[in-house]
Order: sequence, then structure tokens, then C-alpha cells
Amino acid sequence: MRRCAAFLCLTLALAACAEDAVKLASPSPETPWRPAGSESQAWNAQGGGKDFGVPPDPVLAVLPARPDIDLNPSYRLPELIDIAQRNNPATRGAWQRAREAALAVGMVDATFLPVITANVIAGRQTTSTPLQLPIGSRRYFDTTVDGVSPSIALQWLLFDFGRRAALAEAARHAALAANVLFNGEHQRLIFNVTRAYHVHAASAARARLAREALRNSIAIRGAAEARLASGLGNTVEVAQARQQVAQSELRRVQADGQERSSYQVLLLAMGVNPMLRLKINTGDQPQLPDAPDVPIDDMISLALARRPDVMASYQAMLASKAGIAAARAEFFPNVFVAGALAAGRNNFEAGGLPTIGQQATGTGVLLGATVPLYDSGLRAARLKQAEAGAAAAESTFRLTQNVAVSEIVTAGNMLRTALESYRAAGALAGAAKVTYDAALAAYRGGVGTVTAATAADTGLLDARQAQADAHAAATVGAANLAFVLGALTSADAVP
Repeated sequence: MRRCAAFLCLTLALAACAEDAVKLASPSPETPWRPAGSESQAWNAQGGGKDFGVPPDPVLAVLPARPDIDLNPSYRLPELIDIAQRNNPATRGAWQRAREAALAVGMVDATFLPVITANVIAGRQTTSTPLQLPIGSRRYFDTTVDGVSPSIALQWLLFDFGRRAALAEAARHAALAANVLFNGEHQRLIFNVTRAYHVHAASAARARLAREALRNSIAIRGAAEARLASGLGNTVEVAQARQQVAQSELRRVQADGQERSSYQVLLLAMGVNPMLRLKINTGDQPQLPDAPDVPIDDMISLALARRPDVMASYQAMLASKAGIAAARAEFFPNVFVAGALAAGRNNFEAGGLPTIGQQATGTGVLLGATVPLYDSGLRAARLKQAEAGAAAAESTFRLTQNVAVSEIVTAGNMLRTALESYRAAGALAGAAKVTYDAALAAYRGGVGTVTAATAADTGLLDARQAQADAHAAATVGAANLAFVLGALTSADAVP
């Protein structure tokens, strides 16, 4: 009775502990959560009321070690891509997933081999039986049995109507898809770094042009002040010129801020520590390519045959179809062989009698088959689930093909538009430069107005920045077209 009462008390205590665990959460939807324990008293005192902050964890503030990168050279795009491929967490994660999928193939292949296990069973049992008539001072008759039984067992599934073979095929398709996606992750990384690099180059160009525009505005202001000193100008012209200088200074500050932001975007695309201070060489911009004149059907056929996402989707579809074969095999029997080699040693001790020991060995080999008869429709449900998964995988593959075709057509159109925009922006920049030079010369000669000069200064800056943006859009468009075609496979392949 005492043992039953103790067990009942322990059960009730455990049940109470389970119910008390709800106190770890917030007591109401509008009340901030507070961690329990004496270690959080200082935080509770600091963040009272309706403060929904969380306690700081110093572990989260520990950043990974900075990569061993030389900060002295001025890096070009190929060097930046190389740094990204060696340090980006996304490619490392894709590599680990590919390794995981490859190990899954080996795990399935291992099921074709026998399983050998070593087992040891040992025990001891003591029984006390009360005597009806005490013998001397003894009121109980004690018996003790102990023994050890080591064994080696073999289990080997010989035939399962192709279930393991289907699972092995599915695992191989999944491994191939993971490896393809690993290469695809590197292609995506190359494109992301290329895009961020050219955007940063455009931002640097805009900042440089903004500084040049500021110098032009200062020159106009100097001309206005000179005209005022000579009695040919007036204070309104000087005020307009000074306003233009202030406007140019504001645009320079904004352009410098955009350059710093684009630098951070570049580091993020590379996957390195954002606190690095790399020198980026954006001076030598590549020659813009001509508009693609390859027939669109040939481009699409070539891309669909080598794009990693299309190939991985196709392998996933094949893996799902192999899953149907594995589900169907569950309706058939499994043939197996089992064997064991065992030994045992038992000791029997009763009262004060001498111990009785016994040793024995045994071997056995069994050949059997298991036939599933009834499982409440579980196998049928698994088969329908596999068929639905295969149909969904096929739909996903077709959708991936359609998306790829749309991306190729869109990328080609965007590149053509960007190239045409760059040529138009170049003509605009040339005309704006002529207009600015003429307006400034005319104003200095006394035949022009400060309004025309400042408007020409603003127009020149806008035209040059539009040209820089169009150049970046064209280079990014060329890289994007190569990426969606599956051709952006290395830093050397960047157009």
C-alpha cells in the first residue's frame, strides 16, 4: 500500500509540473512576456510596463571571424566573385545539403546488405516466500536466479519486390538534384555579386558626376559674382547662382550616401562581414555588348537543357515517380533470412543450498516471409499520396519550364531596352555638354542669363547620371540574360 501511495503521489506531482509549464508564456495577449528566474530580475526591472523588448543574449552578438582578405589591393569584379565563392554562407549551405543527399544514397544502399547485431541479456531475480511454519529464526524462503545470455543475430531482407530499388533510385535522383542546385547556387552568387558591383559602380559614377556638377555650379557662381562686382550683374543673379551651388551640394551629399549604401549591398551579396573596408575598382567599365540576335527558340532550348533549376525540378519529378514504385511494393510480401548464435549461463540459489549452474549454446537459421494482410488502408493511402506527389512534381516541373522561358524572353527585352537607352542617354549627355558650355560662355560674355546657365548645369548632370544608370542597367541586363540562360557559370563567363 505504501508503494502504491508513493507512486500515486509521484504521478500527481508530475501532472502538476506539466500544468505549471504554461506559466512560461505570457499571461495574456496584451502583456509582454518576461523570462522566469532570478537571472532576469535586472531585465524585468529595466523593461517594465508595456515594453515588449526581449532580454539580450550576448551570444547573438558574436559575429563570425572576418575572412583573411588583404585590404590593400583594389579589387575588380573577378576577384570579388572569387572572395564571395570562398566565403558566402549560401554556397556552403548548398554544399552541405548536397553532401546530405549523397549520404542518403549510401543509407538506402546499405539496406541491401544484412544487419548483424551483438546482444547481451543479463538479469537477476530474488524471490522471498513466507514459510507457514518458521524454521528456527527464518520466516522466509529465499530463492535467487541470475544469468547471462550473449548472442549474435543476423537479419537479411532478401526480396521485397523492388521497394528498396525504388527508394535507391529516388535517393539518387534527389542527390543529383542537390548537386545541380549547388552549382546553381554558385551561378546565382556570381550574378548577385555582378549585379551589386555594377550598381555600386553606377553609384560611384553618380557621386563623381555630382562633384563635377558642384564645381560647375561654383564656376557659375563665380561668374555671377564677377558680373556683380563689375556692375554688369545684379544680386538676383548672384542669389540664383548661390542657390544652384546649394542644390548641387545637396545632390552630392545624396549621391555619396547612395554610394555607401550600394557598397553595403555589394558586401551583403558577397556574404562577407559588412564591416570590411574593401577597395573597389570601378574605373574600367566593360564594353557594352550588342543586342542579342540569336533566335529566341534556340536560346530557350539551350537554356532549358542546362538551367540548374529546371534540371533539379526534373530530377525531383523522377524521384517522386520512383516513390510510386516503392509504395506499390508495400502490397507484396518480404522474404528474409534470420540467424542467431547464442550462449547462456544460469545460476539457481535457494535458501542455503549449493548453487546450481547451467550453461548452454544454440544456433539457428530461419527463412521466412511477411505478407501484409490488413492495415486499415495505410498502404493504399501511401500509394495515393505518392501518386499525388508525383503529379504535383510534374506540374512544378512544367511551371519551372514556363518560368524559365518567361525569364529568358524578359531578360532579352530588358537588355535590348537598356542598350537602346544607353545610346540615347549618350546622345543626350553630348548635347547637354554643348548646351552647358555655350550657356556658361554666353553668360560670362554678357549675352546670356544665369537662369539658362544653371538650367544647363542641372540638365548636364541629369544627362550624365542617366547615362551612367543606363550603362549599369545594360551590364546588369547582359549578366541577367547569361544567368537565366544558365551560362553564367564562372567569373570568366561574366559578359
